[in-house]
Amino acid sequence: MLLETHHPYDPADIAWPELTQDDLRRLASLPIWDTAVHKESCATVRVQAFAQRVTDPLLRQALELDASEEARHEAVLTRLAQAYRIPLSPEAAIAAPKDPERAWLLTGLAECIDVFFAFGLFEVARRSGFFPAKLVETFEPVIQEECRHILFFANWVVWYRRNMPWWRRPLFAIKTLRLSLHLVRERVAMAKGMGARRRPRDVNFTMTGARSVGIKLKPRELIGLCLAENERRMAGYDPRLLRPTTVPRLARLVQRLLPAA
Repeated sequence: MLLETHHPYDPADIAWPELTQDDLRRLASLPIWDTAVHKESCATVRVQAFAQRVTDPLLRQALELDASEEARHEAVLTRLAQAYRIPLSPEAAIAAPKDPERAWLLTGLAECIDVFFAFGLFEVARRSGFFPAKLVETFEPVIQEECRHILFFANWVVWYRRNMPWWRRPLFAIKTLRLSLHLVRERVAMAKGMGARRRPRDVNFTMTGARSVGIKLKPRELIGLCLAENERRMAGYDPRLLRPTTVPRLARLVQRLLPAA
């Protein structure tokens, strides 16, 4: 799926639409650009590091494609910043992870969380007109590629677990659970405003972006929109593929607990 649905566009060929001064001010005011670029840069290094230890040629090809698409996302964001004169902080070199498996798991699990909410926020931005329609259209391939990435990751996890020795499966499950809990705690802390002492690029840009766009939807409505967008974007892929389910299930549980009004 990942290889067959690859869209071979070149960020250098993107024709960035002209924006009004108001549009430029709104775009530049979002405190997400350093974080977004850093996130894609980290993902590129981590996925590539894991790909290098994979011996299966087809799986390695898919992982290398995943890494190249993450690098392309970084290039798209960097070129957007250049086109609209949005200053970016210098990007320090990112070292290869000492534990490539852990780094790949951390990247995939984080994307499963962030992309789910990004689906809804992207739709809110489109409906509200916060971003011009032409700019939203330009970013659509990036959002859809992230959808492909989490779909690939969810199926890889199940395949990987089933093909490892039985005695490693409990350890792998514990490792995955610990990373998932770490990511959930991190994002809950950010949502509560407890990450103020951290560097700006460490802040979850989905949460920051939501506040900056000025979303007026109630939490229950926003979760409903994220669920609907998740279903819509996943519907176009082979139904035999497993879908990421943990975040949507948790979102539905939270939605039921939230007041309707």
